[in-house]
Amino acid sequence: MTSLDPLLAGATTGTAVLAEPIADSNGRASRATWRVFRRDPLGMGSMVILALLVLVALAAPLIATYPASYGTDVLKAPSLTNLFGTDSLGRDVFGEVIWGTQQSLLVAVSASFIAIVVGTLVAVLGAYFRRLDGFISIIVDLTLSLPVLPLMILIAALIGPSTTTIIGVVAAFSWPEVTRLVRSQALTVVNLPYVDAARLMTTSPFWIISRHIVPAVAPVIVVSVVVTASRAVLSAAGLAFLGLGDPTVWSWGRILYEAQQSGAMSSAWWLTLIPSIAILLLVLSATLLSIAYNDARNPRNRAR
Repeated sequence: MTSLDPLLAGATTGTAVLAEPIADSNGRASRATWRVFRRDPLGMGSMVILALLVLVALAAPLIATYPASYGTDVLKAPSLTNLFGTDSLGRDVFGEVIWGTQQSLLVAVSASFIAIVVGTLVAVLGAYFRRLDGFISIIVDLTLSLPVLPLMILIAALIGPSTTTIIGVVAAFSWPEVTRLVRSQALTVVNLPYVDAARLMTTSPFWIISRHIVPAVAPVIVVSVVVTASRAVLSAAGLAFLGLGDPTVWSWGRILYEAQQSGAMSSAWWLTLIPSIAILLLVLSATLLSIAYNDARNPRNRAR
C-alpha cells in the first residue's frame, strides 16, 4: 500500500482521515521548534523584552500618570524626581514614554493584524486559484515598487492626522510584502500530494484552504507578523515625527516631534535618546525574535 492509499480510502468513505496525521505532525514540529528556540539566548531575551513592553503598555495607568498639559520644571535633566527628565513645557518624559508605549504597540498590533489578514488571504487565493496569481503578482510588484514613505506622508496629510489614519496607511503599504512571503510558501504547499488528496474529499476551496494550506504556511505568517509589527512602529514613529501623528495621544514619535519643534533636540539629549532607545528595543527585539524563530524551524537545527 502506498502512502496515498489511506488518503484515497478516506475519500471514498467520506471521512476526513487526513486531518489527524497532519495535526499530529504539526504538533511534533511545534514542540521541536520550541525546544530549539528556548535554547537560543537572543531569541528568549527578545521575547522577554517584547513581553515587558506589552506589560508596560497594558499597565500604563498603574505605572505613570498621564502627562499634564504643562509643568513648572522646564527641560529638567533626568533625576530621582523625574526619571527621564522633563520637556520644553515641563511635562514628565517618563509618563510620555510609558503612555507612548501603549500607542506605539496599538499601532503596531493593529496595522500588522490588518496587513497579515489581507496579505495572507490574497496570497493563498492566488496560490490556489492560479488564474488570479498573475494579476495578484502584478499588483504586488507594482505596490512594492512605489516610493512608500512619500506616499504615506501624502495620504496621511490629505486624510488628516489620527490613530486610525496611521494604522490604515501603514497597513495599506505592508500587506504586499506579507503576500510575497506567504505566496512563495503557499505555491509549494498547493502542489503537495495531500492537497491533491484533499480535493478528492471535497470540492470546497474554503475547506481546503482553511484546513490544509493556511496551517501549512502558518510558520511564515508568524515571522511576517513580527517583521510587519516592527516596520509599523518605525513607519508610525516617522509619520509622527513629521507632525502627521495623532496630536491627542502620546507616542514615541510625538516626543521626538515636539522636541524638534521646541528646538530642544540638541540641548536636551534625553528628549531624543530615551524614545529612540524605546523604538530601537522594540524593533531590534522583534527582528531578533523572528530570526531566532526562523532558525528554530530549520529541521537541521531541530535534529541536533
